[in-house]
Amino acid sequence: MAELRNCPTCGEFFNYTGIRDVCHRCVQKEDEKYQIVYSFLRRRENRAATVERIVEATGVEEELLYKWVRKNRLHPAMFPNLGYPCDNCGRITNKGKLCEKCQDELKSELRTFEAAKEFRENIANSEKGTYLSDKK
Repeated sequence: MAELRNCPTCGEFFNYTGIRDVCHRCVQKEDEKYQIVYSFLRRRENRAATVERIVEATGVEEELLYKWVRKNRLHPAMFPNLGYPCDNCGRITNKGKLCEKCQDELKSELRTFEAAKEFRENIANSEKGTYLSDKK
């Protein structure tokens, strides 16, 4: 069922169905901007353009470019210098929510946590052992 929301771009009301996060008018404007960016990137000399270069040449906002890369509308495989900021540190990545460095740090912290948890469990289990007393 649709939900009534304000468009984050223009403030107008629209029926949010879970597909588009902006109103119909803003979707059309975004599509026009997308066509400008895509035609810019299709030129051979512009395929390796960075986000900053695309913004400078087309006038499209960085956030819109990041949105298109996140939603796989612009594929980093075709345009290798495209990406979006890591949710943790802001470094540019082109897959997932975290960059490689942040993923590695998180994995390391999880391994450390698991090892500490296992160590605590082993100590707790060894303390539950049976004790013999020397009764004479």
